[in-house]
Amino acid sequence: MLKYNFTYELKLLLRSRWIQLLSLTLIILFGFSTFNGLQKLDQRKAVISEAMAEVEQADMDMEKLLDSVAQGLPVSASRWTIPTNPMAVGNYYPRVAAMEPPAFAFIATGQSDMYTSYVKPKVSGDDFALNFTEMTSPVQLLFGSFDLAFVIVYLLPLLIIAFSYNILSAEKEQGTLRLLGAQPMSIRRWMLQKLALRFFWLSLMVVVVLILTFTVFGAGLTTNLADFFALTGLILAYMLFWFVLAFLVNLSAGSSAKNAVSMLGLWVILVLLVPSALNQVGNTAYPIPSRTLMINDMRAKKTEVSKKQDEILDAYLRDHPEYAINDTAQARNFYHRYIASQELIKKELAPVVGAFEAQLEKQQEVFEKFKWLSPALVTQQSLNTIAGSSTADYESYRKQVIAFAGQWRDHLSPMLYNNQQFTASDIKNLPHFIYKPPSQNLSITTLILVGLSLVLIAIGWGFSQKRQKQNGLIGA
Repeated sequence: MLKYNFTYELKLLLRSRWIQLLSLTLIILFGFSTFNGLQKLDQRKAVISEAMAEVEQADMDMEKLLDSVAQGLPVSASRWTIPTNPMAVGNYYPRVAAMEPPAFAFIATGQSDMYTSYVKPKVSGDDFALNFTEMTSPVQLLFGSFDLAFVIVYLLPLLIIAFSYNILSAEKEQGTLRLLGAQPMSIRRWMLQKLALRFFWLSLMVVVVLILTFTVFGAGLTTNLADFFALTGLILAYMLFWFVLAFLVNLSAGSSAKNAVSMLGLWVILVLLVPSALNQVGNTAYPIPSRTLMINDMRAKKTEVSKKQDEILDAYLRDHPEYAINDTAQARNFYHRYIASQELIKKELAPVVGAFEAQLEKQQEVFEKFKWLSPALVTQQSLNTIAGSSTADYESYRKQVIAFAGQWRDHLSPMLYNNQQFTASDIKNLPHFIYKPPSQNLSITTLILVGLSLVLIAIGWGFSQKRQKQNGLIGA
């Protein structure tokens, strides 16, 4: 019977031109979204490359300037920008702390349209309050980006709904349902086979179109097979969930119009309403403290600390005796007091910054606890993870940049306190930022989606066995 259904379903789809129409639709959607994502990825890489090139050029200029100073030649630079002073190096020749995008960053915009891809920490900056956001068009934020994640999460379920909403109702409306009831298998089993075959054909088309699209646009398919398999498994698991919902809706044996409205209603709830509700619940339960108040506290602390910088510097040198050298020729200037006061400011503002970050973490905990209410939300987060543009990725990047900012200041501070001039030979020893993406494991997410789908099938199958139709078509 399965072989007959397989042959019949293929002929039906070919005659109705569903396969041709779906193939063309998938090629257009996947092709345009991949092209659009790759364009944005190229722009992101170009911005980072430009920043790196600026640093290389600045280093070359700094080396020439240091050589001129070493030879006693006059220079046209301002006194406070001459790189013999290590603090001038720290402020005017910073390194680029870039978040290098992974190979499949084009599949999901995620948080990348909200946060910058690189920053340049300086010794005089407040590393605990670095600004990682960038100016973004409000229209862009309102409508989002047409990327592959948008096609998969939002549009692919609509294609599945159009492909499967009337599996049983169409037979009923065409008057062939009683004929099917005479076959040596239950209507449930027949419908499950029919949907399974449609899932097979649509999955085959999606995988083929995905491979074709990635190959045509040079998306690094052959060099990133592990990520591609993870992406494919996630898409198939998400598709399976929507086919299972179609199976449950078709079990009701309602009209085609009723089934279509029911599935579209589920799409609205699971794709739109549940993620929005979780976001609202998180913001209401754990409101973010005012960033304006935090900045005001920072300014007040700085003003207070600036009034007693000499005392702070003395205490700092007592805690760091390696800097308190016996050099009467060395005059303690602004930067000596500034570096010493920065540690005190950071300690005193730790509770304020900690409260801000704690609320963000609690909001994320709400998402993590209830995200399974919406497989669409889970799939979106997983696609963001593959693309390296998830909230967790940017939080890891922020922490790494803050750590590097401390490393940058700690590298130059000893030279300042030891009255040591910066030379051309010290350029090669300057620290460099290397971004390390957080580890990811999407196999668990895929397995949970598959398990959830199987559980729903079992529940629907058991529930349908208890229902008795007067015509006896759906029985045990």
